[in-house]
Amino acid sequence: QLQLVESGGGLVQPGGSLRLSCAVSGFSLDYYAIGWFRQAPGKEREGVSCISSSDGSTLYADSVKGRFTISRDNAKNTVYLQMNSLKPEDTAVYYCAATRVRVGSMWPAVYANWGQGTQVTVSS
Repeated sequence: QLQLVESGGGLVQPGGSLRLSCAVSGFSLDYYAIGWFRQAPGKEREGVSCISSSDGSTLYADSVKGRFTISRDNAKNTVYLQMNSLKPEDTAVYYCAATRVRVGSMWPAVYANWGQGTQVTVSS
């Protein structure tokens, strides 16, 4: 059974940092691409970043480029999202998701397996 569990969310002041973790089980990161998504109240779910299983290539939404970094540790079955210089508009529930498609995508519809989400709130 494929499972993804996010952790690391919380309340942080503007300009602060958080590192989200996505611990996976039931499958190997060698064969699944992982995406990070977020959804703010009243808004659609949007892609934040993704990492391919084939070559580790990454994609970022324009809104987070230069501030967020996605990485993976296949030995620990964990994918990370390092978030720096956080802004109030980054406030959302953050989800990680897995797809058997080895090249990462920013489209939620590509992903069949999702975690339960972790809340990130950026506020002073």
